[in-house]
Amino acid sequence: MTAPAVGRTALHTPTRGRAARWYERLIELGLAGCGMTSILVTIGIVVILAHESKDFFAQVSLGEFLGSTKWTPIIGDHRSYGVWPLLSATLTTAAIALAVAIPLGLLAAIYLSEYAAPRTRKIIKPALELLAGVPTIVFGYFAITTLTPALRDYIPGLAGGNLLSAGLMMGIMIVPLVASLSEDAIYAVPQSLREAAAGLGGGPFEAIRKVIVPSAWSGIAAAITLAASRAIGETMIVAIAAGNEARFGFDPRQPGQTATAYIVDISKGETPHGSVAYQTIFAVAAMLFVMTLIMNVISHRLSRRLRAAARA
Repeated sequence: MTAPAVGRTALHTPTRGRAARWYERLIELGLAGCGMTSILVTIGIVVILAHESKDFFAQVSLGEFLGSTKWTPIIGDHRSYGVWPLLSATLTTAAIALAVAIPLGLLAAIYLSEYAAPRTRKIIKPALELLAGVPTIVFGYFAITTLTPALRDYIPGLAGGNLLSAGLMMGIMIVPLVASLSEDAIYAVPQSLREAAAGLGGGPFEAIRKVIVPSAWSGIAAAITLAASRAIGETMIVAIAAGNEARFGFDPRQPGQTATAYIVDISKGETPHGSVAYQTIFAVAAMLFVMTLIMNVISHRLSRRLRAAARA
C-alpha cells in the first residue's frame, strides 16, 4: 500500500511545481502590466499636452505667455495670453494652504506618533483620514457660504470671492494628507533612537525636535511636496470660492482665478473647439504639469540627500 502512494507523489510533484511556476509567472506579468499601465498613461498625457500646446505656441509666443500680466484669451479683439494672472492666483492659494496644512499636519503627526495612546491613535487617525474623503465641492461651498462671511467681520476689504478663503479651505482639506504621511514617517523611526535620546538625558520634546523629526525628515519632505502638488492642482474649491477673476496680484483679499479654475471655466463647452482660446487649456495644463514635475524632482533629490545624511 505504501509504494503506490510514493509513486503517485513522485508523479504529481513535477506537475504541481510547473503549475506553481506558471502561477507565479502570471502574477509577475500582472504586476508588471499594472506598472506599465501607469507609465503608458503618463506618456499619453505628455504626448497630448505637447501636441496641443505646440499648436497654441505656434500662434502665441512663449515670451508673451510667460512675460505678460494680462490674461484675456476670449474677450474683445485685443486678446492677451499672459499666464501670470493665473499663476499668481495659483501660487497665492497654494502658499496659504501650505501655511495652514504644514504646521497643523505635522503637529497632528507628532501627537499621534509620540504622545497618543495606542487606542487613541487607532481612533483619531482613521477619523482624520476620513476628512480626505469629503468631496472638494463641499469644501468650496463651505468656504463661500460660511468662511468668507465670518472673515469679512475681521478683515476689511475682503471680496465675496477671494483667494484667502479658498486657500484656507484648501489647507484644511490637505491637513489629513500631511498628517497621515508624516505620521507614518515618524512612526517608522527606530525605537532605539528614542531610547538613545532618553539615555542622554533628553526629554520627549528634545527627542522629537533633535532626533525623531530630523530622522524622519525625508518622509516629511515628501509629504509636504505631495501636499503642495495637491494644492496647486485643486480645482473645485478655487472654482467656487476664489472669485474667478483673472487678475495679476498676490493680495489674498481680492478675487482671482487659478489655472485649474480657468480650465474648468473654458471646458464648459462655450469656447469653439480648435480655437486659440480652446488651446489655452492645454498650454495652462502643460504649465501645471511642468510645475508639479519640478516639485517632484526636487522632493526626490531632497529625500535622497536627507537619507544619505541620516546614514552618515
